[in-house]
Amino acid sequence: MRIDVFTCLPQLLEAPLNGSLLGRAREHGLVDVRLHDLRDHTTDRHRSVDGPPFGGGAGMVLAPEPIFRAVEAVVPPRPLFLLGPGGRRFDQGLARELAAGPGFSLLCGRYEGVDERVRDHLVDGELSVGDYVLAGVEAAALFVEGLLEYPHYTRPATFRGHEVPEVLRSGDHGRIARWRRAQALARTRAARPDLIDARGGLSAEERALLDEFGF
Repeated sequence: MRIDVFTCLPQLLEAPLNGSLLGRAREHGLVDVRLHDLRDHTTDRHRSVDGPPFGGGAGMVLAPEPIFRAVEAVVPPRPLFLLGPGGRRFDQGLARELAAGPGFSLLCGRYEGVDERVRDHLVDGELSVGDYVLAGVEAAALFVEGLLEYPHYTRPATFRGHEVPEVLRSGDHGRIARWRRAQALARTRAARPDLIDARGGLSAEERALLDEFGF
């Protein structure tokens, strides 16, 4: 079985992959795990893999170009999964499904998130390791108010014909904030309705916000 892992911090994975049962499985050729550094697929001298989010806000966002370039250069086994809280929970059943195939690939997010065009046009799905916070998505992702995060975008504004939503380029910070919250609510309702239930359902204000943006 071949497993490809795309990350901007491969050094975090080298020790675990070389130790214990997994290390011995690699030594005996039972599993072929390949690490790919996203920084090897950048084009600037600083090897930048991130940029500030469109619409403002804290943190940085992993840019689409180095991720697309890395995946296209490697042609990894599919499915390619983005690791994040909105995906199917990784459990024994899914482990059996993946073990029955020839291989799969994982994309590790980092910083504030991954440019949404990666989720929309590159990966095959999303996997979650559970509802908790780790240092990075060589791990999981951060929850805010019990909701999945809204989509993130960074430079360039147009990438392979896919544009950043107009609202994020509008400069209208009030509308941007409403759009982001509506997106978070809609994404959580679609991918993790259990989280909506845990919050006591949607409030009238939240339903109105979803209506405002056509969800």
